[in-house]
Amino acid sequence: MLVCALMLYGCGTAAKEVYFGDHRFEVELAVTPKQRARGLMFRKKLDEDKGMLFIFEEEGIHPFWMKNTFIPLDIIWADKNKKVVFIKRDAQPCKDGPCSLAHPTKKAKYVLEVNGGIAGRIGLGVGDSLAFDIK
Repeated sequence: MLVCALMLYGCGTAAKEVYFGDHRFEVELAVTPKQRARGLMFRKKLDEDKGMLFIFEEEGIHPFWMKNTFIPLDIIWADKNKKVVFIKRDAQPCKDGPCSLAHPTKKAKYVLEVNGGIAGRIGLGVGDSLAFDIK
């Protein structure tokens, strides 16, 4: 099982680090409703080692869509126990509505967005553990 570590040094939008095994991603945090609603919309580029981590107050079913998102993404949901519960691989941009939802089948508290195809390249799968330290 792949262990994932997330190092957070406070709660803000500044970049933090997420690790999946030997793979490191610098992420922006989306913790407020406004930040979560905007997500990675309107970005024309996302470096291979970058992403966005969405943190929800409550565990629940949190669907995502790709409206106004210009780059394909892997969307990774993790539950309150920090286990990956669902992955939408290579979600495609949606320029015009109606846009389909990436709808997880399990409850999650955390959602990580990275470039499309990365989850497969690093071997990330459902059941892998996400560990993080909030200071």
